[in-house]
Amino acid sequence: MDSLYAAAHACLSASAPDDKIALTFAAADAYARGALAVGVDDPLPEPIRMPGRPALPRLVHPRELSKRGLGSPQGRAAFIHSIAHIELNAIDLAWDAVYRFRGLPERFLADWVGVAADEARHFQLLRARLGDFGHGYGDFDAHNGLWEMAEKTAHDGLARMALVPRVLEARGLDVTPAMILKLRALGDEQTAGILELILREEVAHVAAGSHWFRWYCECAGVDPSVRFRQLLDEYAHGSLRGPFNRDARLAAGFDAGELEMLEGLG
Repeated sequence: MDSLYAAAHACLSASAPDDKIALTFAAADAYARGALAVGVDDPLPEPIRMPGRPALPRLVHPRELSKRGLGSPQGRAAFIHSIAHIELNAIDLAWDAVYRFRGLPERFLADWVGVAADEARHFQLLRARLGDFGHGYGDFDAHNGLWEMAEKTAHDGLARMALVPRVLEARGLDVTPAMILKLRALGDEQTAGILELILREEVAHVAAGSHWFRWYCECAGVDPSVRFRQLLDEYAHGSLRGPFNRDARLAAGFDAGELEMLEGLG
């Protein structure tokens, strides 16, 4: 393939995680080398649909997911699996942003191609660690909340940038530090180290969402703070809860006013 949009579509369509990862790394490398063109003659994006997924894990409502403590090997494996599932979803979310939203600056494409490659690497690290516990991806149930928000925002790049990176993915900035401390208290330095790397790189991913959300707002002539609050009320009412990681969120492009608003809502 010589088109970035075709490569993004192929990554989205791949069902096997190994294929999705291999295609992602190949596309990111080709794009960095200038081997993938972005042309006006590319077909328009197809209506959004579920991306390619393996038969397992079974997708259930979040309330149906069993609660397991980190203190047992089985509980820790289930926890690692849940993070791996988020990272696999995040590969598709990044590629869908590349594929779906057209006519944007080159930096938009470069940002989300880079995010897709980072998320693929995160998934590999977590799946390998899951294997240390005698499990593979698909051994535990999962939910589809991240992709459901992608479907709701497929019509609007501004809403996508506000709600996927800055709401759903930013939640990881809030909860991951406590998970790292718990894992270290249990002596699991290896898993803690993986989460530390992911946390550091996810700050940059959320920052990309913040940058492009504000870019869209400037193009539309709307106040980012007002529009963000409107979108939270419309799409994420009741789902926000604190405490919020102020330092990480400030580094990821939130301003003090937004954090005060979030703390009031959460």
